[in-house]
This record gives sequence, structure tokens and C-alpha cells, in this order.
Amino acid sequence: MTLPADNAPLLEIEHLQVYFPVRAGAFGRVSGHVHAVDDVTLTLNEGETLGLVGESGCGKTTLARTLVRLTASTGGTIRFHGEDVTRRTNKQLRTFRRNVQMVFQDPQASLNPRKRIGQIVGAGVRLRKGDAGARPITVTQLLEQVGLEAEHAQRYPHEFSGGQRQRIGIARALAADPKLIILDEPVSALDVSIQAQVVNLLDDLQDELGLSYIFVAHDLSVVRHVSDRIAVMYLGKIVEISNADDLYARPKHPYTASLLEAIPIPDPDARTDRRAIAPGELPSPTNPPPGCRFNTRCRFATDLCRRVEPPLAEFAGGHLAACHHPLNVTPDEVSAAVRSDASPVAAGEKLELSPAVAQS
Repeated sequence: MTLPADNAPLLEIEHLQVYFPVRAGAFGRVSGHVHAVDDVTLTLNEGETLGLVGESGCGKTTLARTLVRLTASTGGTIRFHGEDVTRRTNKQLRTFRRNVQMVFQDPQASLNPRKRIGQIVGAGVRLRKGDAGARPITVTQLLEQVGLEAEHAQRYPHEFSGGQRQRIGIARALAADPKLIILDEPVSALDVSIQAQVVNLLDDLQDELGLSYIFVAHDLSVVRHVSDRIAVMYLGKIVEISNADDLYARPKHPYTASLLEAIPIPDPDARTDRRAIAPGELPSPTNPPPGCRFNTRCRFATDLCRRVEPPLAEFAGGHLAACHHPLNVTPDEVSAAVRSDASPVAAGEKLELSPAVAQS
């Protein structure tokens, strides 16, 4: 693969779609489609960590699996190092799969129970030997790199704790000498103290090896500590993208604000004056609502929200949000917002302050 030009993104995703057919009846005719990922556009730079957050069922795991070509896309493109890898064959993807690895949510289910740890991690080491530019390494070195011991190579997955199994999953990903690791909720099954250890390990490995991460999670309190930028996903769509500090301090989309609202606070009195922004259940991805997909749960929704889907608009500092009534903005910021694409809104409608901001 050719190296990217200076300042070019490591990974580029443009208008990516993943639809799953819904079959019904005795003959299994297609009666509809699940819009798991719907027109997603993202970039990832070298050495960067992009957090991908949202409720269960929003499509973030499907997006992650599609990026490593475990799930086929319906439309759009995925470019790695500037090369389109969206529809290449398995043989053509050999180099791509050495460079892009995945760590799964359930470490026990992702490890073959019939193989010893040395065999599991060693498969990636053998793969790396086919790449002349790969750093030489042994299974023992990989295990020690993730905080395990050389003797662990002779054990089976069931002999380890959940945190240790996740370290094995990380070692297996590192074995191929990747440039990008996609982490699908890697700490959600672990207790809090073990979560911190795994997060610190990932941070150290990134500094040591120059890795890039896509960190998928539903818990913003974890994502905040590991991400340079955060993308918020709702019902197959990206609704907000920002650097981590700005997103936590000044969320623009009501859905992001609702996720921040759900972060536990040790002092219960600190929550007495807070309001739940997103009541109700996630709508069906088979039949998403027209207009803004969040309009059925948003207390700021207007008729415009129910009619017209808002495109991502860019605010100060490169903060992107897809909302007709963005939060935490001034009138000047609204009038200066740059839309990322043409839409019916751009032709005749304008962004407005949210009712809550306008009345304050």
C-alpha cells in the first residue's frame, strides 16, 4: 500500500451505508431493510483516537465491523492510506488486514477455547513475517508488552480472568503490527478498577507504537479519557463530531446532552435540578422517523425537525452537529455555521437557537 500524503487522513469513510434485509413469509421475501449504518462520513488521522458513542442499537458495532470488512457495506467508500478497500477480495485485503485489527467486546467469545494462548497470539506473528517492513517480535514479547507473563502462552483462555483475556485480545491484535486498532467496547464487561488498567495499557501502547484507535463505547465517562475527538451516533447516523473537551463542555446536539446527562455522578444532590432530555425508546431502524431521527424523543423538536433531516453543520473550532436547533450556541455562531452538504434546509430554512437557549 502507498503511504498517505502529508496531513492526509489515515482512514476516510464517505457516505457509508450498511442495510440488512428483513425477510418475511414462507418464501423469505424481503419486506424491508434495517438501516444499521446510514450515510456515515468520518476521518481518522495517524496517531489519533476517535471515540464512537451511542446507545445500544445505534449501529456503532456494525460500523466497526464494516471498517475491518467483517460486515459488507451496502454503499459508500472506505479508504485506508488513500486506497479504496471497500469491495476488494479477501486475497486483495491481506495487507489491509495486517494494518487494521480489531479487539472485540467479549474477550472470552473471541478467543478459541481449544487453542493455547501461544497459538492464538502466534497466528498474528506468523502473518507479520510475510511483511518485510514489520517489526520482528515473539509471542513472549507480545504477552509481556500487554502485562502478561511468558508462561501464560501454555495456558487456555478459560484459565484467565476477564481483564487478562482482554489483554490477550490486545496482544493478538498487536501481533500483526497494525497501524489502526478498532476497539469494540473493550472495557464494558470489566469492573471499574480493571477498566482503568486496560485503558492505561492502551494509552501506553499508543505512545510506544504510534497506533491509531477507534474506541467504540456507550459510556461517555470512559471515552472522555481516551479520545482526541468523539463522534456521536444515533440510529445509524452521526449527529455530532467534536474534540473531546468541547463536546463535554458545550454539546450542540440534544442527544449528546442526554448521553452526558446519563453519566453517573457520585453526589445524588448534584442531579436534583437536571432534566432528562431523551425519554422513550430508540425507534426501529427498519422504519426510522422522517426528518431528524431524534425528533420523537427531543423536547426541542419542531415541525421543521419532523419534516427535514438536518445536515451536519460546522461551528467554531470544527465542531459539527446535525441539529436545526443546536444547544450552547450564540446567534453569531448560528449565522456563521457552515453546512457540510446541500439540503432543503440550505435552500430555504435556517438554523435556529434551541428554545431553551433562546429563552435564557
